Amino acid sequence: MNKSIKTVLLVAGLILLGYGIYTMIQPEAQVSIGDLDLVKAQDNTNSYITIALGIVTVAIGLIGGKK
Repeated sequence: MNKSIKTVLLVAGLILLGYGIYTMIQPEAQVSIGDLDLVKAQDNTNSYITIALGIVTVAIGLIGGKK
């Protein structure tokens, strides 16, 4: 595998990992109007998928092309 492709895969994987972790731990959306509190429930399904894609991409970048 070409060195530039490995570098792109590693960078893309790290970006995906960072974004997945960020979306998992970001605070929930909350609105307070007087006694009424509205909280949006957080769904982490997309975060798990993004983190998994990041791990797979980094793994391919690290072990891809070794013979």
